[in-house]
Amino acid sequence: MTARGGVERRVLKILHVDPERNWGGGEAQVLGLLAYLASRGHGNDLLTHPDGRLFAATASLDIRRFPLIVRNDLDLRAIPSLRRRIAEGAYDIVHLHTKRAHALSLWLSRSNRLPKYVVTRRMDYAESKSWYTRCLYNRRVDGVVAISQNILDGLVAAGVERQRIRLIHSGIDPSRFAGDDGAEGAVNDMPTVGCLAVLEERKGIEFLLEAAGQLRSQGVRLNWLIGGAGALREKLASQSQALGLGDCLKFMGFVAKPEEFLRAIDIFVMPSLFEGLGVAALEAMAAGKPVVASRVGGLAESVIDGETGFLVAPRDGKAIAAAVLKLANDAPLARRMGAQGRHRALENFTLTRMAARNEAFYYELLGTDR
Repeated sequence: MTARGGVERRVLKILHVDPERNWGGGEAQVLGLLAYLASRGHGNDLLTHPDGRLFAATASLDIRRFPLIVRNDLDLRAIPSLRRRIAEGAYDIVHLHTKRAHALSLWLSRSNRLPKYVVTRRMDYAESKSWYTRCLYNRRVDGVVAISQNILDGLVAAGVERQRIRLIHSGIDPSRFAGDDGAEGAVNDMPTVGCLAVLEERKGIEFLLEAAGQLRSQGVRLNWLIGGAGALREKLASQSQALGLGDCLKFMGFVAKPEEFLRAIDIFVMPSLFEGLGVAALEAMAAGKPVVASRVGGLAESVIDGETGFLVAPRDGKAIAAAVLKLANDAPLARRMGAQGRHRALENFTLTRMAARNEAFYYELLGTDR
């Protein structure tokens, strides 16, 4: 195939392996990558859970989809069929998109030629410094994608060879999110503060509720919306009632369209205790909203403290409250931070940019020009 400018481009055949059923923000990244690669003429096969959201979401793409069910890291029943597919598929690249998919690489055939194996690391939990980690990353795959500098540094600290890793940030689709240089980021007379996150301990929602309770006790009038489902739903609802937030804080449940949620709020808060990069924060920035986020993981890379929002210490409800209050009391500041955040998201964190850099990494591993 001839690329722009008349340069001959090698069309790739790629197998994507993602056996998860539902796994949050990474799902959108795989979908965006597949759409981009298909538009570039590459041949894509996807192995994923037949009842998962990714299987359904990719129905309209020009790719081949095959069911893959892997119940845990020790479930080896899929190995024979996976090995046959790789052997018969003549793939250039096999891209493993989750930890569970990466664990399967221990049982897959390897050679010095094709295919080249790539794994994407999305979580910022520390890898153990062990022979197992070194084997998974240095021997069983040819390349590693880290979605944040924090994840990259953690992999190197665990013994992963630095030259194998490429930093490729996750991305968002800016066309989904309204915002004209922050014009829609104006703070209303009674601002609405929002958070979109799975309701699990690692997301730190309890400290957001603490902040809401502190501001309520000070007589600060705000509305609070929390979007997302999860195991802590009832516990967090009880905490909200105990703090007297019943009339100003609402749990929205699972949010299918984050762009609509973001249009309804003025300030976005992401109080995570751990975070690979924080796609929800990127979406809020793309929507022109100022962001208050914990200084953890990749959030410290996406949010620029004092420019696109505020970074606060994790587990610190008082710090969250102070940052929210500053934005709620200063509409020009909130609009300016929202505009700067939108510009940053569109310049640095789009799905197209993410996918193009993955494609470039494939070519690099294959030792060929585009």
